[in-house]
Amino acid sequence: MSTDAPASAPASASAPASGPAPAPTALTRPRRLSRGDRVGLVAPSGPVPPERLEAGLAILREWGLEPVVGRHVLEPHPSMRHLASADEHRARDLEEAWCDPSLAAVVSARGGYGAQRVLDLLDWERMRAAGPKVFVGYSDLTVLHEALAQRLRLATLHGPMPTTASFVEDEATRDHLRRTLFEPETVLSIGPVAGSRTLVPGRAHGITLGGNLSLLAAERGTPYARPSAAGAVVLLEDIDQPPYSLDRLLTQLLRSGWFDGAAGIALGSWTECGDPEEVGVVLRERLEPLGVPLVDGLGFGHGPSTPTLPLGVPAVLDADARTLTYDEPGLL
Repeated sequence: MSTDAPASAPASASAPASGPAPAPTALTRPRRLSRGDRVGLVAPSGPVPPERLEAGLAILREWGLEPVVGRHVLEPHPSMRHLASADEHRARDLEEAWCDPSLAAVVSARGGYGAQRVLDLLDWERMRAAGPKVFVGYSDLTVLHEALAQRLRLATLHGPMPTTASFVEDEATRDHLRRTLFEPETVLSIGPVAGSRTLVPGRAHGITLGGNLSLLAAERGTPYARPSAAGAVVLLEDIDQPPYSLDRLLTQLLRSGWFDGAAGIALGSWTECGDPEEVGVVLRERLEPLGVPLVDGLGFGHGPSTPTLPLGVPAVLDADARTLTYDEPGLL
């Protein structure tokens, strides 16, 4: 992995690491979807609004897919309203969908919170034996993207979920996901996006990884966390985190050495994170000293419209052009 960032720029703002982490390698890409494929809908995180679920399922059927809803997706948690159902039930739905040979993909119905609680309840050996399949989600599902990369060496899709507003209400969001699933060679590049900014110029090449900043920081120190972002093009976004909280999250990743050796960084949306100027100050102050190509405002994440981005696939971040271009499609 290489970067054209100036050699004089500091390599990292974190404490010295005990040794260089190995650069990530491209992960196994699942096959693309075709009309008639069955896809599993699961809810590893927050509760699913029934009316939104029906709207999302209708769109998937319009695409020629046959969605299969997990048994516990609409089941309330016995005591905590922020979870879709009991931990064991959410884990069971996810594992059964993954291991069902008739399902070509597993799609999270929504984010929220709760995916961390199911990771230790999954039979990862059984899931590995089931072979690769498409996984779609973002936000809280960042922990599953990371776990699938670490445990199954699988490339995944950071994309909108069927009950999110962007999926149901925004045609551009739906079309980008549909093409990524069915015609992935047609969506190899995103950007430039109106309002995006080059914070550190240069070009970086690496395997894409990342997602929701809060979850990446929360997973540090767990068995499912990636050791570092060395050699990678890092994708970051978040929602409802005020500037001081973004500062804390980025500082945690910097101090733990997670950013050491990163090739470049692409920033998405920072929805409901407060004054955009204050957010921008925090992002620049924490990330510019890394000296790697850095772009803000590429639009992925919790905004009203979002592209689907493969994780675990090699790509070039051109900070000057404000584009992210994949070497190959996210799906075979």
